[in-house]
Amino acid sequence: MGAVSACSFDLPWPPSVNRYYRHVGPRVLLSREGRKYRMMTVSRLGGLYPKLEGSIGLTAECYPPDRRRRDLDNLLKCLQDSLVHAGLMGDDSQIRLLHLEMKDPIPEGLVHVHLETLPAGGG
Repeated sequence: MGAVSACSFDLPWPPSVNRYYRHVGPRVLLSREGRKYRMMTVSRLGGLYPKLEGSIGLTAECYPPDRRRRDLDNLLKCLQDSLVHAGLMGDDSQIRLLHLEMKDPIPEGLVHVHLETLPAGGG
């Protein structure tokens, strides 16, 4: 069994998948809001942690900015893509174990993320 690597950090509330992309004619592009969130994640996390290799477990405690109804899975694409661009993993297909939990709202929202490499054969 190889060494297990892990990291935990807080990120601002991400845009939902509904606002992450925009349609321009027949093309689908990353929205301005999506690019801004990605750049913020890269500037905050880039170089702080080594790139996790192999299978990864992602746990996220999601604290929305208000009490509006939300689909928890709509946060996932932006969050995962941003973590890849920040260099924490090579590709989000490495995520083999996923645990998301919607918590009570806090002002401005927050996502507490925990990433860890999984033992060989895990996931």
